Amino acid sequence: MTQSSYAAQSGATGQGALGTVLTVLFALACGALAANLYYAQPLVAQIGYAIGLVLLVPLGDLIENRKLILVTMSANVVSLAGLALAPGLTTLFAMMLVVGVTSTAAQMLVPLAANLAPAAERGKVVGNVMSGLLGGILLARPVSSFLADYVGWRGVFGLSAGLIAALGLAGLILLPRREPHGERSYAVLIGSLGKLFMRQPVLRRRGIYHAAMFGAFSLFWTAAPVILLRAPYNFTPSGVALFTLAGVLGVFAAPVAGRLADRGYTRIGTIAAIATVIAAFVAALFGGVSLAALVAAGILIDLGVQANLVFGQREIYQLDATIRNRLNAVYMTTFFLGGAIGSALSSPVLEAFGWVGVCIIGIAMPAAALAYFLVADEAD
Repeated sequence: MTQSSYAAQSGATGQGALGTVLTVLFALACGALAANLYYAQPLVAQIGYAIGLVLLVPLGDLIENRKLILVTMSANVVSLAGLALAPGLTTLFAMMLVVGVTSTAAQMLVPLAANLAPAAERGKVVGNVMSGLLGGILLARPVSSFLADYVGWRGVFGLSAGLIAALGLAGLILLPRREPHGERSYAVLIGSLGKLFMRQPVLRRRGIYHAAMFGAFSLFWTAAPVILLRAPYNFTPSGVALFTLAGVLGVFAAPVAGRLADRGYTRIGTIAAIATVIAAFVAALFGGVSLAALVAAGILIDLGVQANLVFGQREIYQLDATIRNRLNAVYMTTFFLGGAIGSALSSPVLEAFGWVGVCIIGIAMPAAALAYFLVADEAD
């Protein structure tokens, strides 16, 4: 059976294994798209990403998925090329915004992977795909710092455009079709997002749990580089970039968490993931004088956050197969806001209360999530 004919059958039902080649393509494409937001971490790209999560990702419940993903990836290539060639600040910021919006193609690929996976293996498949996405996020800064020395910042975005174009061509050949059978009005589609958050307790809880976790993650990775640039470390920017590579180990948590979720260990896995981040910030209390403590904290934070992300996705994708793009959009938007809060808190807290203040808030965020999880679980 050819890939396209298989896709026509499996795409509608959500059954059938993806296979190694297609899983690798999903993971690489998600990683390359997500990395666009972190090469230079411009705020305007983050804003664009938030817009795309709300206005573009839900379209996967309305428009044939393969077409939507390939068109969005094509727009991403054009915007990256425009960013690399931008003649002035106005064009630069406009292209950054569009890059952010269209990079949400990554969040269209993840629900498609979930739809194509057999129910018994959905966690494993999502975990494998998410390991690629998370790897792209974590490698973006050190890779861009290295490449910028040779090709400049414009070259970094130009190379990204080439990579996304190559992955898009591979997707043209390999991506299966999936025709959704849901809402037929875009206005109704977007209007349903807030209702989903209110009416789906699992979605709401998982979004809030991970908002706290991602807030702690953003708090740490925004404040830690500042600490490393100061005494007693006095790191160079290149040294800070190397430090961020410690977080890459977090990608290994995603596939493990997916497999644990498939075996019914979501509850204990969630508790362990949140507790890992709490323990990480306890270790980080010594990070002002101990580089080993800071590195250990970075690794543990990434492991816990990435595991909790996959546990959450596995749970929400079980709710309703016909609205997985909207479920993913609400989930991602909720915890994205948590991350924005964490990033915003880092500088004022660091200046007012020092590194210890950052760590205390870093402990409090996941601790609140754990308390909410235990109370909500007990209520059920």
